[in-house]
Amino acid sequence: MRPFVLLAAAAALTVFGLAGCGEPEQVVFYEQGKYHGKPDQRPWENAPPAYGSAKWTKGDEASWEQEVKRRTLGQNEYVRIVH
Repeated sequence: MRPFVLLAAAAALTVFGLAGCGEPEQVVFYEQGKYHGKPDQRPWENAPPAYGSAKWTKGDEASWEQEVKRRTLGQNEYVRIVH
């Protein structure tokens, strides 16, 4: 009787332990032809993050583009290296 209980407990732990290892299905659900997720926004309509040095005016496309250009130049190794 005791080996049966231990075997059943081990099987239950294996089944429940492996249940948490799977990845859930990541599918977009459409109902009646419409997407019911978060609506998209233009990037410049978001506020700048509270951290970092990103500074643009919310809703101003030109200031957002200027910030993107500044950030891109900061990642360019040719500009950062002193000749």
